[in-house]
Amino acid sequence: MPHPLSSLGIAHTLISLIPLVAGLHGFARWRRIEPSTRSGQVYLAGLALSVFTAFGLSSVTGINPGHVLGVLALLAAFGGAWVAPRLGVLGRLRPYAQTFGLSFSFFLLLVPGINETLTRLPITHPLATGPDDPVVKAALLGWLLVFAVGFALQGLAIRAENRAGSR
Repeated sequence: MPHPLSSLGIAHTLISLIPLVAGLHGFARWRRIEPSTRSGQVYLAGLALSVFTAFGLSSVTGINPGHVLGVLALLAAFGGAWVAPRLGVLGRLRPYAQTFGLSFSFFLLLVPGINETLTRLPITHPLATGPDDPVVKAALLGWLLVFAVGFALQGLAIRAENRAGSR
């Protein structure tokens, strides 16, 4: 039987659903996470809360890979949301950099989530035994492919928007 969740683990799991839902809403509505929208702002706040609550979770002492992924997700999200649009040196690449940062943060958000879900569910007989399990590796590879194809499609959409705006 998998390890039971602590109170903080339950709170973290519930909080982590906030950026998941807000991000999915942004992708469905605008094909990307838009930081100027309500769902984009909820995504950023939920992501920050999710990462901060994760710092209290660890089966080992010290920093673990999940903590590092959380910090990288925060850097990508807030870099994409606030830094990229203000970097004049990027020129016409700014919307691509913004979209990449926010989409990459969403990708990183789900990496530990995929591992935790597959190693805990179903409760009576989880699908995987740990991060090195072939099921987890295959799921993460699939998730990486979804991210790569998704960002390519986002890039094409930005390009189309730019062309339509310049006419």
